[in-house]
Amino acid sequence: MAARLVKRCACLLREATRLAPAGSPVGRLRLARVAHRTLTSSATSPSSHFPGSLSQHVEKEQVFTPYPERQEVDALIEKATQPEELLELLGGGHCLHQNNAALALIKLSRLLSEKPEDKALLIQDARFQQLLHLVNSQITGVWHGTLVKLLRSLYALGLSQASKELRSVEQEVRWRMRRLKYKHLAFLAESSATYMQGQGSQELLAELLVSLERRWVEIEDGRTLVAIMTKTGHLSESLMNHLEDKCLELVEQFGPDELRKVLVVLAAQNRRSVPLLRAISYHLVQKPFPLTKGVLLDLAYAYGKLGFHQTQVFQRLASDLLPHTPSLTSGEVARCTKSFAFLKWLNLPLFEAFAQHVLNRAESIAMPDLCNVLLAFARLNFHPEQEDSFFSLVHEKLRCQLAGLDPALQVDVLWALCVLQQAREAELRAVLRPEFHTQFLGDESPKGQSTFQKLLHINATAQLEHPEYTGPLLPASALVPKPLALDRKATPLQKELQETLKGVLGSADRARLTVATRHGWVLDAEVLLDAEGQFLPLRDFVAPHLAPPSEGQPLPPRAKRLAFLRWEFPNFNSRSKDLLGRFVLARRHVLAAGFLVVDVPYYEWLELKSEWQKSAYLKDKIRKAVAEELAK
Repeated sequence: MAARLVKRCACLLREATRLAPAGSPVGRLRLARVAHRTLTSSATSPSSHFPGSLSQHVEKEQVFTPYPERQEVDALIEKATQPEELLELLGGGHCLHQNNAALALIKLSRLLSEKPEDKALLIQDARFQQLLHLVNSQITGVWHGTLVKLLRSLYALGLSQASKELRSVEQEVRWRMRRLKYKHLAFLAESSATYMQGQGSQELLAELLVSLERRWVEIEDGRTLVAIMTKTGHLSESLMNHLEDKCLELVEQFGPDELRKVLVVLAAQNRRSVPLLRAISYHLVQKPFPLTKGVLLDLAYAYGKLGFHQTQVFQRLASDLLPHTPSLTSGEVARCTKSFAFLKWLNLPLFEAFAQHVLNRAESIAMPDLCNVLLAFARLNFHPEQEDSFFSLVHEKLRCQLAGLDPALQVDVLWALCVLQQAREAELRAVLRPEFHTQFLGDESPKGQSTFQKLLHINATAQLEHPEYTGPLLPASALVPKPLALDRKATPLQKELQETLKGVLGSADRARLTVATRHGWVLDAEVLLDAEGQFLPLRDFVAPHLAPPSEGQPLPPRAKRLAFLRWEFPNFNSRSKDLLGRFVLARRHVLAAGFLVVDVPYYEWLELKSEWQKSAYLKDKIRKAVAEELAK
C-alpha cells in the first residue's frame, strides 16, 4: 500500500514540476499545494499507512510570494539618469536578485535609446556582462512582464544573435508562451516583432504568431488590437482575418485615432475588407467626435488607396478639411488632392481652395507637389476659377524644371496639360522629340505601356488640336495599335451595344466594331452615313484614322462618319454624370478626327429593357447627332 502511495505522489509531483519552472516562485507554490493536497487525502484514507516525513518535508518547503516587497535598490534603479549609476549598483553593497538585474538592463536600454554610439561601449563593459550573467543564471525566476520587457531591451541594445544570454531569454519566452497573458504577447508583437525578423529569431516569431492567432478572442481593448494589426498582421493572413473579425466587435468603442490607425493598416496591406470598411464609415458619419487635420489626411489617403466609396464620409472629410486648408503644407495639399482624385470625388469648394493654396505658395511649392496637384486636376477634369493664373504658374515652373523631371513624369505632366487643354508647342516638342520618346517604344512593362499610351494621346493632341504645330511627331510605325489594345474582355454593355447595332444596320459590312485608331483610342463602333441618311459599306472608303490608313474611295459629298462611344460607370466622377478627364480627352480627339460622336452612357442604357427599345434608342441617337451637326 505504501509503495502505491509513493508512486502516486511521485507522478503528481512530476506533473506539477512540468507545469511550472523549478526555480519559479509560482511553480514552487503550486508544487507545495499539490503535494499538500495529495498527502492530506492519502492520510485520511483508511488504507493509508505512509509515514508523515514526506508530507512534513513538502509543507516545510519555503514558499515565495511572486512579487517580493519593494526594496531600496528598486527605487535606485527607477531614479537612475545615467548608465553609470546602474552599473555601480553591482559594487555598492546592494543585494541584486534576478528581477533587479533585469530591471536594470531594461532601464539601461531606455537611457541609451537615443545614444546608439554608447551601446557598443556598454556591451564591452564587464559590469554589464555581470548583469547579463546574473539574469541568465536565474532566468526562470524573472517575472513574466519583466521577461518580455527584458527581451525587447536586449534587442534594442543590439546584442548579437550569437549571445548565449539573448538566446537564453528567447528560449525562456518560448517555454512560457502558453502561460503568458495576452497583454504580454501583444507587447512582444508591438515591441519586438521587427527585431525578431531582423535578428533571425524566426522560430520565436512563428510561435508568437501562432499564440496570437489561437488566443485572439482574449483581446479586450482597441489599442491592443490596433497594435497587433500594425506590427504582425501582415505576417499572417489567418491572424489578420481574426483581427478584422475582432475589429467588427470592438469598432463601436473606437475613437477617431483608432479608426484612423485601422484604416491606415488596411490601406498599407491593401486589404479591402468591405464589412469592416462599412462599419468604420458608419461610425465616422454618425459619431460627432472632432477630426484633427492629421486624421482627416490619413482617412482620405486610406479611402483613396482602398478605392472604397462612401459619399457621406467624403462629404464630411471635404467639409472638415476646408477650414484647415490655409494651414496645410504643399505636400499635404498634394497628398490630399491625389487621394480625392483616386476616389473620383470632386468637391468644388475644396479644390478651389487647393488651387488658391498653390497660387499663394507659388514661390516655395516643390515641383513634385505641383505635378501631383496637376495630375489630380486632370484626372477629375477640374478647371479652377483662376485658370489663367494657375496655369501661368505651371508653365513658368515647367519652363525651368521640366527637363529635370523623371522621363515618365514628364510624359504624365504633359498628358495632364493636354487633358486640361493647356499644352504649349514648346512642351509638346520636348516630349515628342525622337531622342526622348525612343526610350518608351520598346518598353513592354505595364508602366512602360501606360506611358507610351499617353505619348500617343499627346501626339494626337499635337496633330488634332494644334494645327500650327509642325513637329516632331511619333513615327508612323509607333502608331500601329498593339494586340493588347483589342484583347480586353468585352463588358456586358459593349456586347449589348454591338449586338443591337448589328440589328439596326442589317449588314455586317456597314460597321466596324472595336476600332483601334492611330490616336490611341478604341471606338466601340464606326458607321458611315450618306447625305440621305443611308448606311454605306465601310470597306469601300478611305479611313485615315486607322494605322496604317486604309485605302479606298473618298467619302461622298456630305457623308458623315459616326463613332459610337459607350461610357461605363467607372468613366464618371463619383455621384456625377461628368466624365473623367481621360474620357473627355478621348471624346475631343474623336470629334477633332472628323467623327460625329454617338454617346451611350450606362445610366441611359440600363433603362432600356427590350431589344426594340434599344434599337429605337440607337436610331434616335444617330438622328440627334446628325441634326446637331446640321444645326451648326
